[in-house]
Amino acid sequence: MATLTQNVQLGSPGPATVAAPLPERASTMAWIAVLAAMIGAFMAILNIQITNASLLDIEGGIGTGVDNGAWISTSYLIGEIVVIPLTDYLSRVFSFRRYMLANAVLFPLFSAACAFSHDLGSMIALRGLQGFAGGVLIPMAFTMVLTKLPKAQQPLGLALFALSVTFAPAIGPTIGGYLTENYGWQSIFFVNTPPSIVMFVALFFTLEKKPMQLSLLKEGDWAGIATMAIGLAALQTVLEEGNKEDWFQSPFIVKLALTAAVFLTVFVAIELAVAKPLVQLRLLKRRNFGIGIIVNVLVGVALFGTVYILPQYLGQVQRYNAEQIGLVLAWTGLPQLVIIPFVPLLIKRFDVRYVGFVGISIFAASCFMNITLSLDSAGDQFFLPNLVRAIGQALVLTPITVITTAGIAPSEAGAASGLSNMLRNLGGAVGTAMLATVLTKREQFHSNIIGQSVTFAREEVRDRIAQLTQYFMAHGVTDPAVAQHKAIAAIGVTVHRQALILGFSDTFAVIGVVLSLAAVALLFARKIQIGGASGGGGH
Repeated sequence: MATLTQNVQLGSPGPATVAAPLPERASTMAWIAVLAAMIGAFMAILNIQITNASLLDIEGGIGTGVDNGAWISTSYLIGEIVVIPLTDYLSRVFSFRRYMLANAVLFPLFSAACAFSHDLGSMIALRGLQGFAGGVLIPMAFTMVLTKLPKAQQPLGLALFALSVTFAPAIGPTIGGYLTENYGWQSIFFVNTPPSIVMFVALFFTLEKKPMQLSLLKEGDWAGIATMAIGLAALQTVLEEGNKEDWFQSPFIVKLALTAAVFLTVFVAIELAVAKPLVQLRLLKRRNFGIGIIVNVLVGVALFGTVYILPQYLGQVQRYNAEQIGLVLAWTGLPQLVIIPFVPLLIKRFDVRYVGFVGISIFAASCFMNITLSLDSAGDQFFLPNLVRAIGQALVLTPITVITTAGIAPSEAGAASGLSNMLRNLGGAVGTAMLATVLTKREQFHSNIIGQSVTFAREEVRDRIAQLTQYFMAHGVTDPAVAQHKAIAAIGVTVHRQALILGFSDTFAVIGVVLSLAAVALLFARKIQIGGASGGGGH
């Protein structure tokens, strides 16, 4: 197929070369290439979450503790978030086809290598490399929708991309939990191999061959690349480790936060000053792109946040194993497979802003349904909220992406893709860190409030201690003092558990508020025409 990418350098900051217009309908080869790229995006996003439900098993397998084991997820996220904004530039240097095919091979190789890790150091290094290869596949899929599909068919392509972004995190713990419980934790790192083979073969025969442009290495924004990589890596580490280290009470976190602040400030200054910036920050001045990015970040907070919070609740409060957690979360993912393909039809019939508003509002409502959690709130009680969340999520990302990309020329596709995907993932990282802190602080707050009422001065507390003491003595504890100590400890556990449940309820409320803000913000975008020239991407 004669596409714009044959004549226009992807993401080139300069004016687009005049190219043959795209046909009204994409060819079969073009669709095969786009679908293959979606496989890559799906697998890359899936691997953000697939280890979370199995982290305890992995930590035991490589002989490390819970605190250090968090780096297994952190290193992948650092690799991914650093490479996403680099992808546009590197795809022009080495050619889109070579760069895509190389990472389609490296991603499953680094993934499989993780299964053979026997210590924390090698696991962190390999997960980082896996994230660096996988992170490429996300913006490349987005770029291919904008460059290979005509305007009329882009909503369908963006719906497929939305399916990758929302379905993959929801189903990741389900797949990871099932494989870990039935085949061992190593199996989760081999799940990428078969889809990657399909992706590689399809891309090999459908992507156009183009020469490398190694001369672009001389023109590279190397100062921007260096400051961005250091700043984002430091920031991601702060977000992942901050709550565990009690934030700025830790000298380690303070140093990293200062490093992130300094290097990211310098990075922004460089990008606004140089002639050929690595990241096209000036795109944010366009109304629809800027609003779309803000909404994307807020939705990223909720998307990653809900996938983080719900497994934490089921594991900590209800003591679910990895497979049980996965089965509960499956009802957030599976309905989206049915709903998302119909979203392009909705946004052609109704104003895309209102479709997005309704979707985000339904997503918010699902979170508010979880603000009255109790000891009885287990898997079955999450069925309806998860079903509502699935409906909301299915209606969210496609409208947001259509609004964000309105007015984006094919020559700007790579730059827009890198910036959009980087900031959504960064929003997810910020959101997860924020929600973890909210959960900790609110659990402490509720524990103090409940603790003020559970004192020896209250007759019902003394009666409960006496009952539990008798219970322990009737079940093998012969020393009354020891039995009483166990009774007091049991009440302490009950108080902590109740405080934790209330903390989770508050955390879901915070996610609901964030989504409410996103829904309102989306209404400030300009109205756009679907399937034709956009009316809202204005410069």
